[in-house]
Amino acid sequence: MFDAQKADTPREAVCPIHAPADHPKVKPAKVGILLANLGTPDATDYWSMRRYLNEFLSDKRVIDYSAWLWQPLLQLVILTKRPFSSGAAYKSIWNEADNESPLMTITKKQTAAIKAEMQARYGDDVHVDFCMRYGNPSTKSKVREMTEAGCQKILFFPLYPHYAGATSATANDQFFRALMAEKWQPIARIVEPYFEDPAYIDALAQSIENAYATAETKPEMLICSYHGVPERYLREGDPYHCQCQKTTRLLKERLGWDDTQIKTTFQSRFGPEEWLKPYTVKEVARLAEEDGIKNIAVCAPAFSADCIETLEEINEEIKESFEEAGGEHFTYIPCLNDDAAHIHALCGVIDQNLLGWVNR
Repeated sequence: MFDAQKADTPREAVCPIHAPADHPKVKPAKVGILLANLGTPDATDYWSMRRYLNEFLSDKRVIDYSAWLWQPLLQLVILTKRPFSSGAAYKSIWNEADNESPLMTITKKQTAAIKAEMQARYGDDVHVDFCMRYGNPSTKSKVREMTEAGCQKILFFPLYPHYAGATSATANDQFFRALMAEKWQPIARIVEPYFEDPAYIDALAQSIENAYATAETKPEMLICSYHGVPERYLREGDPYHCQCQKTTRLLKERLGWDDTQIKTTFQSRFGPEEWLKPYTVKEVARLAEEDGIKNIAVCAPAFSADCIETLEEINEEIKESFEEAGGEHFTYIPCLNDDAAHIHALCGVIDQNLLGWVNR
């Protein structure tokens, strides 16, 4: 184990004890903490969007149809049109000041906050960075940087509260592929999903309480909108649906609410299959039309950072569906992002997973 008390001053690479004088110098051993998120295009133009979408939609964890059926459709139809519409959607939320997507901006802030906390606890024996499953910075490049920095152990942390094959699993796959390219593989640990972690639930609850306290009109119902997956995945053993339902239940209990005040829905349906229901875009309209609910709030507990699915889909498309159906007040509650309670929760998860590797 590494002792943070011994890391007050940076250590230099040295030749191992008893090794020949011409032996390559070895950098001091560190523990890498590699945060991982979904990814982002480098820009909103057609070719940047096409490269990003091609990588994303070619992932067998995301679209598991036979390649001989899917790839011709993807390359000849979808990727000739979708980069334009996706580029326009990204452009509507793009961080023009830094020329990057909000997901990139927020992930950088999260990483900086976690890095500060980890170094305060463990000193220079930890090395914190982030990568993206799709796009840049790539998982492979960051694993390479960590090994070059002397990280003999890496804690890989997919920033998804809930496990799904299309999120956590594919991030892990890419991490394992990156390890395969290393001559001297670091020891690795994977952080398990934290969908029921008390500090995470408390951070969610605090964000909702704050939003309700400042809303001009108090919402009649909170919609917890999770990213959807095909229903088939549930039948095939993916635990995502059950974990989402448990997060909503724990959140309801923490808030002291009953079932009439909170509801689980799923968004971002893609393709011809039936996905997990109810669909958020349809359910908010039904609530307005059939149940007469005119004031709602929507949060996205499955997302650790605001992105295209929250800023554009929820706060624009889903909001529009609600208002067109007669809804009057729509409150979008931002993701936890770099909120202090969220950083505290994530650092707590990291601490638990570093046990036996570092001393505080």
